[in-house]
Amino acid sequence: MKAIQVTQFGGPKELILSDVADIVAGKGEVCVRLHAAGVNPSDTYTLTGTYAFSIPQLPYTPGLDGAGIVEAIGEGVTNVRVGDRVFIASLMRGKNTGTFAQKIVCDSNSVHLLPDHVSFEQGAALGVPALTAYRALFQRACLKPGQTVFIHGASGGVGLQVVQMAKAHCAKVIGTASKPEGKKLVQQAGADVVIDHVTEESIEDVLALTDGKGPDVIIEFLANINLETDLKLIAPFGKIVIIGNRGSIEINPRLAMQKECDILATALWNAPKDEYEQSIHGVIGMLNSGALRPIIGTTLPLQQASHGFEQLEKGIGNGKLVLIID
Repeated sequence: MKAIQVTQFGGPKELILSDVADIVAGKGEVCVRLHAAGVNPSDTYTLTGTYAFSIPQLPYTPGLDGAGIVEAIGEGVTNVRVGDRVFIASLMRGKNTGTFAQKIVCDSNSVHLLPDHVSFEQGAALGVPALTAYRALFQRACLKPGQTVFIHGASGGVGLQVVQMAKAHCAKVIGTASKPEGKKLVQQAGADVVIDHVTEESIEDVLALTDGKGPDVIIEFLANINLETDLKLIAPFGKIVIIGNRGSIEINPRLAMQKECDILATALWNAPKDEYEQSIHGVIGMLNSGALRPIIGTTLPLQQASHGFEQLEKGIGNGKLVLIID
């Protein structure tokens, strides 16, 4: 079968489409014929060989998220059957041969039924993005209906799902994006207000959208740039949840003291097993109800995986990046 193989750590040029041995589902495992695979920023970090959360043994096939049809099941598997449409969320430690391939074998608890109204591309956009969004909103920020959520960078694969989940929980949602096409996607996801990224000069404009109080929850995707601005923007006793960061920042802790706000962070790899399972059930519930509708940005054929990584590294594109697998 065809699969992306990495034989040495480095950059996107190390992603090589290769012929590899076919794979077979063992006891408690499922083999899925993949139609699409999701590409996450964490995949680019893993490729460097320096990512603390994941240093795979070489050679390896990247990819944690995907969607397709069950081709075979091993002994003891009861949650899916051959022929089922499924999505794969294989972050938790266990068997995972990688979704950047025509087939994957993984533990059965990583495979979940995909509703008929959800495309394979949308199914591949679940996994890490959806679980991260759910954990940030409900397990870290403990979002309550009626609160205001400010999403600082809402046009990406995670941010758009944060918008949808927050709206499904009856929150008021303010999302930011830097480009017109990104703003359109944030509006499509259901945000109440879409604006440019907030700077020191535009804080008052955002406060005016909340009657001067500030948002109750801020979801932050670039903390090394925005955290001090977030501290000035957040409502008293509010919660800032950091999802993304690309460097260091110097802040004045007195800003947090003045608001008595919480600066929280999330990395899905840290989720305890019970909370991870709660997230899966929550995501599936929203998916089945139609509240969660992953928005796809760029699609590329599997053989162009390296181009996808380059786009992520440069911050190009909006919505979810998905690889199409023939």
